[in-house]
Amino acid sequence: MTEPGGAPHIPVLLGAILSATAPVRGFWLDATFGAGGYARGLLEAGADVVIAVDRDPLAFELAADWAAGFGDRLVPAPGTFDRLDELAAEAGYPELDGVVMDLGVSSMQLDRAERGFSFLRDGPLDMRMGRDGPSAEDVVNEAPEALIADILFHYGEERAARRIARAIVRERAENRISSTLQLAGIIEKCLPRAKPGQSHPATRSFQALRIAVNDELRQLVDGLAAAERALKPGGQLAVVTFHSIEDRIVKRFLADRASEGGGGSRHAPAEEIRDPAFELTPRRAIAPDEAEIAANPRARSAKLRVARRTAAPAGAADPARLGLPKLPEVF
Repeated sequence: MTEPGGAPHIPVLLGAILSATAPVRGFWLDATFGAGGYARGLLEAGADVVIAVDRDPLAFELAADWAAGFGDRLVPAPGTFDRLDELAAEAGYPELDGVVMDLGVSSMQLDRAERGFSFLRDGPLDMRMGRDGPSAEDVVNEAPEALIADILFHYGEERAARRIARAIVRERAENRISSTLQLAGIIEKCLPRAKPGQSHPATRSFQALRIAVNDELRQLVDGLAAAERALKPGGQLAVVTFHSIEDRIVKRFLADRASEGGGGSRHAPAEEIRDPAFELTPRRAIAPDEAEIAANPRARSAKLRVARRTAAPAGAADPARLGLPKLPEVF
């Protein structure tokens, strides 16, 4: 399988997912279909059916040729993964044996300049995965300076957030910011030149804007809760993250849902005792080995967390408890 332009698509930590969840059987849902690497890997490993969820219509367009070879074992389900339980039920599979999520940006999006995700390719400043709602161009040109700074700090962990936000507002007063390289240039002027081996100065800011435009962290919290509702007892959840904000949310969600509650202290009341909804398998995150990093440098920052569903009732996910930053709506 290849990406647009002929480059090979390498799904990160696929081998680790298949090993941790073996034997792969029954009905699975790939919550972030993208270029289809996980869905294809699951089908080839023995899944009876994989429901493919993605908000980006391009994902299904690019998969048309190879997907036909799997017939009705691959079920396309356009939509956002915060509704994965509803999408699975609509597809005829209300109880799932497994859910996999890859929270990284698909290279099919990064490689297309017209999508506006990359600071290395000139294109319109878009960043929308689903092609609807406010774009990154709308945010940087219309959002208040304080909100832009909060987005860059909370979603990108950018220490120079206020300086960059101030520079963006100063530039947009003279010229509308409408291209990826235009924005990247503004950011670069606010930060020291990157040393060899360091990431591009615009990396954190572009990440932050992408997260804000697509409401990714809220989607993640709701998607984890939806997976809990959809998985049958013994069903498995596998989540691959690529930066600390996402991994922290996934780690806290699984730790909370694998806990029996109780405890408490003089500063916080004891929680209601409950049956754990997940068993962590394993308890710690799985990182790529050196061979995978050498073959696919994109895997370097990836972490995989796997958990098995119990028979306990599904619960609600509290965004504040999971560390979701409290920011106002972008618009």
